[in-house]
Amino acid sequence: MSLTIYHNPKCSTARNVLESLRAAGHEPVVVDYLKTPLDAATLTRLADKMAQPHDLLRTKEPLYKSLELHADLTPHAIVEALVAHPILLNRPICETDSFAMAVRPSAAVTIFLEHIAP
Repeated sequence: MSLTIYHNPKCSTARNVLESLRAAGHEPVVVDYLKTPLDAATLTRLADKMAQPHDLLRTKEPLYKSLELHADLTPHAIVEALVAHPILLNRPICETDSFAMAVRPSAAVTIFLEHIAP
């Protein structure tokens, strides 16, 4: 099983989740999405794997409000916003071959781990 974490190393939640994944015996591929912004295809794949694609967005980011984004955005509109403004990506996002989740707060890592348990 592949495991990827879309990560901002300056974010304590992302650091805590990465540490928890490793403590649980996983070594994920770590993608610093601010250094390597995600393309539309990757973001679309993530949105397709998520129960709530809107969870890809950081709703507390001032830019979210200034762009007048809202909870009823289509997955396509979410992807467009994230391609144009990578800072809006919620963090961390953890992804496997069949599942993706915004793992916030860091305690939610237990929910993610339940989804990937053999």
